[in-house]
Amino acid sequence: MGACTSKPQKPNPYASRDDPNDQATPAHLPKSPPPPPPHNDAGAKKSPFFPFFSPSPSPAHYFKKSPAHTKPNSATSTPLRFFKRPFPPPSPAKHIRAVLLRRQGKKAVKSSSAAAAAIPEDEEEEEVVLDKRFGFSKEFTSRLEVGVEVGRGHFGYTCSATFKKGEHKGQQVAVKVIPKSKMTTAIAIEDVRREVKILRALTGHYNLVKFYDAFEDHENVYIVMELCEGGELLDKILSRGGKFSEDDAKAVMVQILNVVAFCHLQGVVHRDLKPENFLYTSKDENSKLKAIDFGLSDFVKPDDRLNDIVGSAYYVAPEVLHRSYSTEADVWSVGVIAYILLCGSRPFWARTESGIFRAVLKADPSFDEAPWPSLSSEAKDFVKRLLNKDPRKRMSAAQALSHPWIRNYNDVKVPLDILTFRLMRTYMRSSSLRKAALRALSKTLTVDELFYLKEQFAQLEPNKNNTITLENIRMALMKNATDAMKESRIPDFLSSLNALQYRRMDFEEFCAATLSVHQLEALDRWEQHARCAYELFEKDGNRAIVIEELASELGLGPSIPVHAVLNDWIRHTDGKLSFLGFVKLLHGVSSRILTKTQ
Repeated sequence: MGACTSKPQKPNPYASRDDPNDQATPAHLPKSPPPPPPHNDAGAKKSPFFPFFSPSPSPAHYFKKSPAHTKPNSATSTPLRFFKRPFPPPSPAKHIRAVLLRRQGKKAVKSSSAAAAAIPEDEEEEEVVLDKRFGFSKEFTSRLEVGVEVGRGHFGYTCSATFKKGEHKGQQVAVKVIPKSKMTTAIAIEDVRREVKILRALTGHYNLVKFYDAFEDHENVYIVMELCEGGELLDKILSRGGKFSEDDAKAVMVQILNVVAFCHLQGVVHRDLKPENFLYTSKDENSKLKAIDFGLSDFVKPDDRLNDIVGSAYYVAPEVLHRSYSTEADVWSVGVIAYILLCGSRPFWARTESGIFRAVLKADPSFDEAPWPSLSSEAKDFVKRLLNKDPRKRMSAAQALSHPWIRNYNDVKVPLDILTFRLMRTYMRSSSLRKAALRALSKTLTVDELFYLKEQFAQLEPNKNNTITLENIRMALMKNATDAMKESRIPDFLSSLNALQYRRMDFEEFCAATLSVHQLEALDRWEQHARCAYELFEKDGNRAIVIEELASELGLGPSIPVHAVLNDWIRHTDGKLSFLGFVKLLHGVSSRILTKTQ
């Protein structure tokens, strides 16, 4: 491989952050009071509220007392304010060990260590021989000249290197070195394999770290990537005392949301978005941000849900803790970053991982303390809509780029949104009665709410008569496709829109098909939307209907519980849908209704 020159250890920006020994923040922090005293990691017990999670020890250097501030002023300091205390590293929420052991067909046992659950010893059980062959090129030493070490994590380290030959001859790159001796489980091997697959499949986006190649030998796996020398976004946050102006925050958000929307369209969820995982390409003031570290990322089909609890505690979404999530979890993490950029503090804080999790699930972020009162109402609305605990009501990354706070910044372009196709498919499967209700609701949308829909319709490049067909959708996806789409089965998703193959959809119907009722419901003006839509529906779409017909419209079988549930939907005076029934119809048939009818 060639020797790596040893240097003082630095945070490894390319290393996976799923280990407690990874330094999430540089050791050379600016002078500031020490962080809150740590909990006793060695003797910590699993939280009774979160028995699936074991607290991980925090880096020791964060708890050394600062000579300049041996005793902070308790009258002025508060753990929620970034500029009162330094920004301690997020404690990673590791893979659930018990789940991993079950996936390997073994039982987890209780351990006195707070960091892990050990595999039970069983003399009769044969040792599993792991296949650590990846099929990568073995020409690492002949292709690259290794330079100095630039970072180190628990599962590997990163070196600079230079191509010795080929089309990239003379180019400096970063090489993430992962020793095979650290790959002690089939899951660890699969994680490395999937990380390379995702990096290889996601190509071409300007805010995504460039992947060159992957190599292996008997001892290591080598992942060769673009060398970003501008430092982490976290470094810039620290250098500014934790607060960005609104314009500077917009510049960061546009880049983050663009790459997140791109990944989601390809069917990739990152699962570990945080300031440490965005690097600047150079020290230049206008340097681009690049997303890195896809070690926890995964492919996800449009209708599938993931259940692994992975990521970093301060940035983890509520639905991740509930073990049922998709791409919306990344958007929550972006919302946490936006909150930090604008006010310099974390929206959810506690001294332990379990405490952070409780705050994420139960607490609401504060918008009352300075500087929030002095920030624009659009900025606050932007962050609130990213940090909605209900993933159905949360904006997508593409929708966030169309938000009034950010959409006029440097001619932001709204990318194609995978959410558009998910909503469209639900609409195509809806009853004629629900389609009429959605059309009435779409006529109440404001100019701001229509902006995103117009951008999405334009992305589909409508025909001369301003209509779209299945072919428009297919062409739009192909135009934006990478190899990742094949892994996430997004092309297969088109089969659910086959009805469009035989007809056309104009913009008015497109609005009805792709508006999100749940997102509108999260707005302050939802009641006004619903009332106006009901009035329109009364004139054009409402009609006398019996419960049996309504049940049939909704695809429910005849049963007494169905009648009991749907009875409140119908106005007894004339047999038409009541306002309550109209609103429920907008939402469609929920799993709760189906459960009641079984």
